[in-house]
Amino acid sequence: MSTNVQLGENCDIDASVRFESAGPGTRPVRLGDGATVRSGTIIYPDVTAGPNLTTGHNAVIREGTTLGADVVVGTDVVVDGRASIGSRVSMQTGAYVPPETTIADDVFLGPHAVLTNDPYPLREDVPLTGPAIQSDASVGANATVLPGVTVGERAFVAAGAVVTEDVPPDTLAKGVPATHHELPEPLDGPNVY
Repeated sequence: MSTNVQLGENCDIDASVRFESAGPGTRPVRLGDGATVRSGTIIYPDVTAGPNLTTGHNAVIREGTTLGADVVVGTDVVVDGRASIGSRVSMQTGAYVPPETTIADDVFLGPHAVLTNDPYPLREDVPLTGPAIQSDASVGANATVLPGVTVGERAFVAAGAVVTEDVPPDTLAKGVPATHHELPEPLDGPNVY
């Protein structure tokens, strides 16, 4: 294991996990107590995670990413760096989180949900701006959220939706492009729709 890795207590790191080497002056990987990092995962320098990080197999977490406590980075999830991820976030199999994305606490990203940060890939030199997913929001399987879009608190993005504009709090976004609808009365607890 690299000397540029700082692990908390009671961490379970599979032998095949790769911590990318850091250049001079690069901040180390810091994983809090109780981390479980499964086989094939790659973690880059300057990643900081709170206690109880759990990864699936073959997850990638790039440099400059911060993760809160009790975060799940599922199998084949890519967090492509410079992302801010809150606590109790669950990113399911194959989800993609680009640089310059903010994810608040208690967010759920379903399998193969894709967040984007470049409005004109390879066409114009523009600043990259990832989405902002606010607390208690859910993004369903295979949904796509475009650059700079805010998904409001407790909002729900339906499976397969393409979100091109901000989703207000407590709203359901569904369809291509997504349209907004009133949510039914919520059940107890976050992410229960």
